Amino acid sequence: MERRTFLRAAVAGGGSMAFGFTLWSEALAYPAKTGTSPYGSLRTADANGIQLPSGFTSRVIARSTRTVPGTSFTWHSAPDGGACFTDGTGWIYVSNAEMGSGAGGASAIRFSSTGSITGAYSILSGTNRNCAGGGTPWNTWLSCEEVDLGYVYETDPFGAKPAVRRAAMGRFKHEAAACDPDRKVVYLTEDETDGCFYRFVPTTWGDLSSGTLQVLKEANDVLSWANVPDPDGNPTRTRKQVSGAKIFNGGEGAYYRNGTCFFTTKGDNRVWAYNAVDNTIAIAYDDNLTANPPLTGVDNLTGAAVGDLYVAEDGGNMEICIITPDDVVAPFLRITNQGSSEICGVAFNPVGNRLYFSSQRGTSGSSSGGITYEVTGPFRTSV
Repeated sequence: MERRTFLRAAVAGGGSMAFGFTLWSEALAYPAKTGTSPYGSLRTADANGIQLPSGFTSRVIARSTRTVPGTSFTWHSAPDGGACFTDGTGWIYVSNAEMGSGAGGASAIRFSSTGSITGAYSILSGTNRNCAGGGTPWNTWLSCEEVDLGYVYETDPFGAKPAVRRAAMGRFKHEAAACDPDRKVVYLTEDETDGCFYRFVPTTWGDLSSGTLQVLKEANDVLSWANVPDPDGNPTRTRKQVSGAKIFNGGEGAYYRNGTCFFTTKGDNRVWAYNAVDNTIAIAYDDNLTANPPLTGVDNLTGAAVGDLYVAEDGGNMEICIITPDDVVAPFLRITNQGSSEICGVAFNPVGNRLYFSSQRGTSGSSSGGITYEVTGPFRTSV
């Protein structure tokens, strides 16, 4: 049931990864409303063309078709979804390449404990339009093909193991993946105007080689999950196989914490909150339901340990907006002079003091002009 009031869980506390937040339940009112950012107003654009709040700085860490600074590795074109992984005292940022004709894939940049770049390399190649995806609790990256009958590929951010195609997770126009370790399932979004919201139930948690693909249904305001008879999607596409499947207009990013999977739909500029504990769904944000909406063209999203969501825009005015636990939405940063691009791959490093993202087409408006950034600053640790 799409309730305007929802039991908010999932703020405060937690560890360094997106899978370990402490529950704090408080009855608050969805959807989020336009308000003042906890970080204050945006300053004049810096040397990289990014407007940030006071105390924050940006740097360019990679440019498409150019070597990553300090390495001999050439960064991929059209950077899209991304995530960070712990690497000893440092971390790794992975990024998809949304290129077609077998030119897609994913790459990684390795950082030291001080944030210096120490290496870069490919972790997936030869695939098509790898758009978003998601990290797993066992430290792999799920890279999703946004094409008809696309696959999910499980990749190794550390570059030691070859990527593996996970056919059991279904063939459709995949967008994002979000792991729910509590119910031991992986949620999946579909980038179609009549797309669905899925979950994959592995036979064994931690092993995605086999399992059951399910789709969310709705009947008389009651949600349920139904098995998809033919996850291969051929000849009948997965979204057409189950009567009563709930339709979502252009599924995009997905992010799980504390019993809730947040995901976005670009066709209606919404952020959804699926409460897996109660099996209910709410509209967490809708640009038609607030005055002067700052967030349009919703796309990738991630979260911070304090409960803030960070939602990137595909178009709009090239902002990453914050949605706070008390349901305020406001700009966090804005990229200037890149109106023909989109923001992708928002992800925090494990300790939560650096935010990574890409402008897919940069200043040129071409896939070869992508720019990947890092923002450092006083990200809040309490609310």
